Amino acid sequence: MATIGQRQGPAATAMLGLGVYRPERLVTNDEVCEVLDSNDEWIQTRSGIRTRRYAGEHESLVDMATIAGERALAASGVAIADIGTVIVATSTHAQHTPAAAPLVADRLGSKAAAFDVSAGCAGFCHALSVASDLVRGGTARHVLVIGVEKLSMFLDPTDRGTAFIFADGAGAVVVGAADEPGIGPVAWGSDGSQSHVITQSMRCNELDSEHSLVVQMEGTQVFRWAPFAMADVAREAVSEAGLELTDLDVFVPHQANLRITETLARNLKLPEGIVIARDVQDAGNTSAASVPLAIEALLRGGEAKPGDTALLIAFGAGLSYAGQVVTLPAMEA
Repeated sequence: MATIGQRQGPAATAMLGLGVYRPERLVTNDEVCEVLDSNDEWIQTRSGIRTRRYAGEHESLVDMATIAGERALAASGVAIADIGTVIVATSTHAQHTPAAAPLVADRLGSKAAAFDVSAGCAGFCHALSVASDLVRGGTARHVLVIGVEKLSMFLDPTDRGTAFIFADGAGAVVVGAADEPGIGPVAWGSDGSQSHVITQSMRCNELDSEHSLVVQMEGTQVFRWAPFAMADVAREAVSEAGLELTDLDVFVPHQANLRITETLARNLKLPEGIVIARDVQDAGNTSAASVPLAIEALLRGGEAKPGDTALLIAFGAGLSYAGQVVTLPAMEA
């Protein structure tokens, strides 16, 4: 019987460069409340969100992903010709076919393998793990991972559970070989028994010219689940990396809600001095883009630096979740 050959890649991988895109349009709580029956104090008390950004009318999800990807490539020093795979994590690409990733790859000048990952707000952490395994398995020398959302297209502006939460943006990293491990083993899973907690308003075959597709969320159920279940997942990710919580410099949870972030941090009993990402206050919940955007905010603000050890954790529709310990990458100056 013939023996099938196998590829073998490097033993260690890391994020080699980070790039993000934040839309120019800044939307305050007061603007949201021009339609929503609420006010700035109520929104900040329940979510911590002060502002968020919406893409322009003619600014597509692919546009945002492409810019973030270009910036990640520049930060990493890796040429587009050396990218073997492009993975786009998103839930708001408006078409089932074609996927966003081949369109982004083409914009960047690449014919690499390209596919989308749909894991809700956990999408970036899922895609990061897949990218690391592709490199370690020898399938690709470098992988471009992009988390991107245009959630402003899928909001009911009168829904008090979602209208002030979600926002737009993109974040990307280049994953490649490293001398030392910079992406730890993933701790991930799903709980489909709670899939009703975050859904779309109707099935695609039920859509017509009078109805649009919008995100619906049972916020109380998410709050009851995420800060507690994700504490165990976070501990697993740290343990799988062979580390202790005291080894961490930075904690970057999915930017769902400031109250969830603070409760999760307390449940983890994080050691004093660990930097905690709170980008949700200014960027809102950008779903699959929130983790890379939060990393960029910390690096840009000087609260963290390239080379720091960070715990990433994300959770969302599905319910899906994933987390890993990483070394923070450099970003474009």
